[in-house]
Amino acid sequence: MGKLWITGANGQLGMELRNLAHDHSDYDFVFTDVEDLDITDHKAVASFVTEHKFDALINCAAYTAVDRAQTEMEKANAINHLAVANLARIVKQNGLAFIHISTDYVFDGNASEPYQEMDTPNPQSVYGRTKLDGENAIFKVNPARTLIIRTSWVYSSYGSNFVKTMLKLGREKKEINVVDDQIGSPTYAKDLATTLMGLLPKLQHAGTEMYHYANVGHCSWDTFAQTIFELSKVKVKVNPVDSSYYPTAAQRPQYSVLATEKIEKSYNLKIANWTDALSRCLTQMIPDTLLH
Repeated sequence: MGKLWITGANGQLGMELRNLAHDHSDYDFVFTDVEDLDITDHKAVASFVTEHKFDALINCAAYTAVDRAQTEMEKANAINHLAVANLARIVKQNGLAFIHISTDYVFDGNASEPYQEMDTPNPQSVYGRTKLDGENAIFKVNPARTLIIRTSWVYSSYGSNFVKTMLKLGREKKEINVVDDQIGSPTYAKDLATTLMGLLPKLQHAGTEMYHYANVGHCSWDTFAQTIFELSKVKVKVNPVDSSYYPTAAQRPQYSVLATEKIEKSYNLKIANWTDALSRCLTQMIPDTLLH
């Protein structure tokens, strides 16, 4: 399939894609993170693409510090919006296949049923607004063979995430408080990475398409925590609390479940249930402690 560039290579999704590289010898992989190439340096990015003659790009790079983005608006906008617009232009000029990762935070969280791709976004945070601006920038340029994939509640055995935080707290405490009034779909980054690699050779359409991807099913954060502890055989009492117990600078969507029927039907995908995916992740992280 040619030469594949993956940005944000040290993040959760980027690391899972690194691990899949050996299974995809038909690609010549190039992984970059900010220390290798600053994607907000538009001239440097253009030169980099010209030099390497890529065939495809998966953009996993993002400013994801949701609360800090409220005060670092310029930086969040530079990474999540302006850099993405530049990537879209370069992709179109050079004829690359392109997959860009977005987020459930583009929605306000006031729904009561899963968000469809064409539901009207209404972000309530700087992070969400800049990610939506990035999406809109891609649609404006409209490069061929391009997918925007929104996902939610991502975790893996890499980086910082809810699963790793809960496991750490489980070693330190007998009782914890976890919010119960935010509902979403946990997504195992390895499952998403595997899906992305499967989608790349199928990108034959003209223009830009939007899809949602998350593991099947949904839960609250406290149920997510309880399931982590049950599967890892850690005895911790989880006390459900509402979001006001943990005030944050940025507002979180209370309901951000993403409907995935479109991507399942379009690409004949079977997406794993979130509990099955979590079990596989925990088996990789702590293989001798899981219930069987």
